[in-house]
Amino acid sequence: MTPSSPVALITGTGSGIGLALAHRLAREGYAIAALDRRDDGLRSLADDLLAQGHRIAWALADVTDPPALIAAVRELEAQLGPTDLLVANAGIGLETSGLNYDIAAMNKVLNVNLLGVSNSIGAVLPGMVERRRGHIVGMSSIASYRGMPRMLAYSASKAGVNAIMDGLRVELKPIGIYVTTICPGWIRTPMTAQLEGTLEHMVDLDTAVEEIAYAIRKKLLFHTFPRRMRWKLGFMRIWPLSWQDAMIRSMMNQVNVKKEAE
Repeated sequence: MTPSSPVALITGTGSGIGLALAHRLAREGYAIAALDRRDDGLRSLADDLLAQGHRIAWALADVTDPPALIAAVRELEAQLGPTDLLVANAGIGLETSGLNYDIAAMNKVLNVNLLGVSNSIGAVLPGMVERRRGHIVGMSSIASYRGMPRMLAYSASKAGVNAIMDGLRVELKPIGIYVTTICPGWIRTPMTAQLEGTLEHMVDLDTAVEEIAYAIRKKLLFHTFPRRMRWKLGFMRIWPLSWQDAMIRSMMNQVNVKKEAE
């Protein structure tokens, strides 16, 4: 590992996908700039990567606080160099139902999952535009394909991420900046550990990280997995809305959220 290693800035690195992806990208030669709002996972990640000879720096920041986030990014870039790859990964899951419409819960999910992604992009994109190079990866979800009952805010936030990434991709490609949208299905992480019931086509964390790393390496425009769930929802979207609603109602009746998951 040399000081010229490309720098991958990952938000939500303290657990789940972010933590596992940091290990994966370090093995691919990236220096890791790790951001989370808690330090326990970051400290153990740093210890592990440093022991393996990788470059890593970490900082605490909440993606919903733009000034603090920008300051943390500047701190990390001062240690490692400018950001070559952003993985806007930080997110939360919280049940948001139309039968018990909770404005605070809606706003909390939207602030982290949508505005947090926007804030993260805003912290690194001006530098990428100036250098005319970089790669932005937004972690969305198959739940972005359509509104999901009891996941109103989560679905809306991920659909919003898709829209931001779609627009960025068109504008940024001509100046050498790549944009990748990742839409996973259910992944076995601390977030889904808070869900009860039948979760169709669940994939393990290692498989998910390999899919994400592949999309990053190939600079794919849009990557959805697992394939069976992608095909199922893609096919479903050509159905009449009444048929779609019936299928989604049946699927979501098998799932309960025990508490906030992140």
